[in-house]
Amino acid sequence: MKTKFFNLEIKISILLSIALFFFLASCQDFLEEQPSTLIDSDYIYTTEEGLKSGVVSLYKINRDRYNNGTEDFMGTVLMSSRSDLAFSRTGYTGLMGRYERGVSPVDQGANFVSGIFWKHYYNLANKATAIINAAEEVEGVNENAKNQIIAEAKFFRAEAYFYLYRMFNNIYISTETVTVENAFDVVNDRSSKEEIFTLLNNDLSFSIDHLGWTDAAGRVTKGTAKHLKAKVAMWEGNWEEAKYQAVSLIEEGPHSLMPTTADVFSGDRNHAEALFVIQSKDDLLGGGENTMMNANYVTQYFHIAGIEANVEQGGRGFSRVLPNLYLLNLLAEDPNDTRDDNTYFRLKYYYTSGPNVGQEITIYQPITDLDNPSKTYQKYYQNLHPSCIKFAQEDDNPDSYLNRSNIMVYRLAETYLIAAEAIMRSSGDPLPYINAVRTRAKAAPLTSVDEQAILDERARELAFEGQRWFTLKRMGQSVIDRQITSYAGDGEYFPVNLGEKDPRENWRPHYINFPIAQIDLDLLGPNYPQNTGY
Repeated sequence: MKTKFFNLEIKISILLSIALFFFLASCQDFLEEQPSTLIDSDYIYTTEEGLKSGVVSLYKINRDRYNNGTEDFMGTVLMSSRSDLAFSRTGYTGLMGRYERGVSPVDQGANFVSGIFWKHYYNLANKATAIINAAEEVEGVNENAKNQIIAEAKFFRAEAYFYLYRMFNNIYISTETVTVENAFDVVNDRSSKEEIFTLLNNDLSFSIDHLGWTDAAGRVTKGTAKHLKAKVAMWEGNWEEAKYQAVSLIEEGPHSLMPTTADVFSGDRNHAEALFVIQSKDDLLGGGENTMMNANYVTQYFHIAGIEANVEQGGRGFSRVLPNLYLLNLLAEDPNDTRDDNTYFRLKYYYTSGPNVGQEITIYQPITDLDNPSKTYQKYYQNLHPSCIKFAQEDDNPDSYLNRSNIMVYRLAETYLIAAEAIMRSSGDPLPYINAVRTRAKAAPLTSVDEQAILDERARELAFEGQRWFTLKRMGQSVIDRQITSYAGDGEYFPVNLGEKDPRENWRPHYINFPIAQIDLDLLGPNYPQNTGY
């Protein structure tokens, strides 16, 4: 396993600002931290309360990706924009989603990805490692408390390295704490797949063994760790392990699917289906920042006279990343499926003032006949197109593009779909698991399951939750090539995006791995491998 470390910018940041990070973390009282005005590295690493504050800081660091305002909070929506389910209409996120940027180690998109993902997750992994190593050596701490500290930190280290591996493939890992002595060591080679997955599995096994099924809202639990371990097993092709972790979580844990799809993204998301929810809280120091996550997904219906922005219809949006025709057609296959209007997506908009109050707005039309295209299709995509409303929260300010809301990261519905796929690829009957998700949505049960059925159901249930790109990549080169070149964007139904703006045309097979930005590669060893094709 690699023992050398990190790139220069982050090393310096770690050495000079670690106490500041932990102090900021201590202000999040909804994660039960112990505030202090005298926090230093000695306190953090040598006392139980300091280590606990350090663990809370990992939640803050993890949340930073969502709070990062780069290019209108691109970090919150990039992975959803680069999928077979999205129409990326405008903005820099649109350029990224259409494979016009972020496709070369030296373009600005790669530089953005460097800060939002590469540096972010290495920062998280290495701060988790520092806590793990300190907790393992500290004396005078109750064994159960010590194991809880280590278990949470190991979850975040696994989460960070797993995310990096899925995005960049050629990554390096370490279990050494950054010190003055090793901070400027140069990393000369990537870690092997075996090294990476050994660390992931060891960390998550420890987390599963030492975390409880329940904890305060927002904290990782045994269920969170089992869910992530099932996902890791899927990437290894270890179907029996994925099946075991998913089924045991479903059958042994306290979690359950919410009764209706309308319940899933209601309230603060801290409910029975939630496995991990990023916590934000208004008017609290350390409670998170306002973001444009929801705004990036919602159309600009409020530009039409007679309708004001309101949370029920999605809040105030930019029409940047929208569900495409492929996804909308999947949702429309079963007329009883409840996921297609005012639960996960808003399909229709209604006047809120003037003489037409309550009536559906239909002044712009999409292209439905290629021989007689609508003249208003661009306005339709900008102002009346269906929107993902999973990230609108009841107490959001409809008059602002910026809102502070809790964000669902992992939930039990995905665990059911993992179980269905793992069983399909190994042994047993996958139907009860995939049909549990469909039945909740009032969709007719399936009578058989294959890979495409899994892909389609994951699209209906999990679209825009940041998982789709990784699912396509995990299923293999032929799957991601087919799905992107067949379905990404809307093709001839949005002709202004044909040619150089068409993601189907721009896709290249080597985009299955993101480029490592040259600014990061320059800080690694001279022979450190860039991903193939760049």
